[in-house]
Amino acid sequence: MYFLLSNLSFLDLCYSSVVTPKMLVNFLVQRKVISYTGCALQLYFYAGLATTECYLLAVMAYDRYVAICNPLMYTTIMSKTVCIPLVVLCYVAGFLNASIQLGSRLRLKCCTSNILNHFFCDGPPLTLLYCSDIQLIQILLFAFAGFNAVATTSIVIISYCCILATILQMHSLDGIYKAFSTSSSHLIAVSTFYGTLLFMYLRPSSSYSLEQDKIVALFYTVIIPMLNPIIYSLRNKEVRNALKKTFQRIAIFR
Repeated sequence: MYFLLSNLSFLDLCYSSVVTPKMLVNFLVQRKVISYTGCALQLYFYAGLATTECYLLAVMAYDRYVAICNPLMYTTIMSKTVCIPLVVLCYVAGFLNASIQLGSRLRLKCCTSNILNHFFCDGPPLTLLYCSDIQLIQILLFAFAGFNAVATTSIVIISYCCILATILQMHSLDGIYKAFSTSSSHLIAVSTFYGTLLFMYLRPSSSYSLEQDKIVALFYTVIIPMLNPIIYSLRNKEVRNALKKTFQRIAIFR
C-alpha cells in the first residue's frame, strides 16, 4: 500500500507541476505567452501523467480488494515483484495514450488565431484552434478517454463490489469499521479524480463550455493533488490528534 501511495504522491507532484508554475507566472505578467513546443510538451506530460494516475488508482483499488477480501494472502499477492510491474504498466499505458494524442495533433494546422482560452494546453480548448478537419481528433480523444475511463472504472467498481460483499458477511463491528477505514481514503480520492475527468472529457460536445471547463480543470490539476495527501494523512491517528489540537487552540484564541 505504501509503495503505491508513494507513486501516487509522485504523480500528483509531477502532473500538477506541469501546469501550476506556468499558470502562476501568467498571474504576474501582462503578456501571457507559451511557445508551440512548450505547449506540446505541456500537453504530452499532463496527458501522460494524468492517465497514469487513472490506472494507478485502479491498481490501488485492486490492492484494497486483496487487503480486505484476502488478508492472509496479501503479502504474497501484492509483493514487490507484482507491484513494480503493475506500476510500470500504468506509466506505459499513460504515456502511450499521450503519444498517440499528441502525434495526431502535430499533423493539424492552426487557424490565424493562436489565443488559447485556457490556463494550460489541454486537449479540448486546443481543438478549437485547428482549421483542419478535427473529426479524427475527436474520435481519438473520445475513444482513448472512453477506453481508459471504462477500463479503470471497471476495475474500481468490481473491486469495491467484492469489498462490499465481504464487508456484509462480517459479523464483527470492529472488522467492518476497519474494512471501511482501510478503503475510505482511496474511495474519496477515486470519486473526486474520476468524477472531474469524466465530466471534462466524456460529455456531449453540445454541452461544452470553456468557462465551465476552466473551473473543472483547475480542480483536478491543482486542488485534487493538494487534497490527496490530506485525505490519506487523516487515516493516521497522530495526524488526526495534531489537527484536533490545532483546532482547539484556534477556538481558545477566538
